[in-house]
Amino acid sequence: MEFGVSVGHISAVDFAQHGERLGFTRCWVTDSPLLRSNLFATLAAVALRTRTIQVGAGVAVCGMRVAPEAANGVATINALAPGRTFAIFGTGHTAMRMLGLRPTGARALGEYVRVVRALLRGEEVAWSPGGGEAHPVRFTSLEQNHVRLDPPPPVHVAANGPLGQAVAGELADGLCTAFPRGGTIAEVMANVRRGAARAGRALPADFHTAALVNVLMLEPGESLTSARVIAEIGPAVMTNFHYLVDWVRETGNDPPPYVRSVWNEYAGFRRARAARDAHLTMHASHYATIDPEEARFITPEIVRAFCIAGEPPELVERLRQLEREGLKQITFHPPFAHRYEAMERFSRLIMARM
Repeated sequence: MEFGVSVGHISAVDFAQHGERLGFTRCWVTDSPLLRSNLFATLAAVALRTRTIQVGAGVAVCGMRVAPEAANGVATINALAPGRTFAIFGTGHTAMRMLGLRPTGARALGEYVRVVRALLRGEEVAWSPGGGEAHPVRFTSLEQNHVRLDPPPPVHVAANGPLGQAVAGELADGLCTAFPRGGTIAEVMANVRRGAARAGRALPADFHTAALVNVLMLEPGESLTSARVIAEIGPAVMTNFHYLVDWVRETGNDPPPYVRSVWNEYAGFRRARAARDAHLTMHASHYATIDPEEARFITPEIVRAFCIAGEPPELVERLRQLEREGLKQITFHPPFAHRYEAMERFSRLIMARM
């Protein structure tokens, strides 16, 4: 299994460098304009200051820029890190929510990936901006070396639902999901194969499977409510909790059982905080910090639902099982203040045993 790090701040490129030294093989760069540094500027900085680690957009949000521009960005990074560049495209929950918008739908994601992937393979493709008249587009003047298409950067789809996962099977070189929120690996791959079958496509043997996994390394006998646990995993847990808030509000569905013990109290907390910029404030802590007023809503049931938790030997066995089921890579987002400590501990206690 491969292991990845994530970078969102252009001032934190040294985190990718240190990950490379520790044996991490992939670096995902996040895409959220109101929350993190610019995607392609940060990718370029990582590409120029590393030597072996794979460098990619993870996750690039298709609502942020038109498909030919995204393809240009990826191909430009490929000129800086040839053979080390990849891209993961998704509908963009947090980035879009912070603009007051809903994530892009699966159909639009599929069309976007179709255009980007074709352009990165040097093909001419029909592109229809905004659903209007389609025009043929392709990279030109390649002899000027403004971009690099050889080798073509792999294009993956990020999806937690069956429709998006099917898009990956139809069109992409790989899938990234969130585990365990996106379903079991068997369920995910069934959706991928369903999409491939619908497109009349044989899924490539090298189809890449990756997951964003919230990993909680427990000390012997440590409680899931300890202050250290909340500091280390709280930001990731609340990021997933915020996703559920938006999902329940828009679908009208009941919240999952594991959050019901605190749901009404949390809803009251959010109403008390309601403001014109609520779409900004709820997501501002995204994976980086924990709002002290929100920490009290984290229960052991919620931690178990959003994380794989255990002492290191348990986690090693859990990851080996995921690998046997077909997962090829994981990336996790440690909280910003503890990122070096968490990465080094994971490398020493988990990666070294695998």
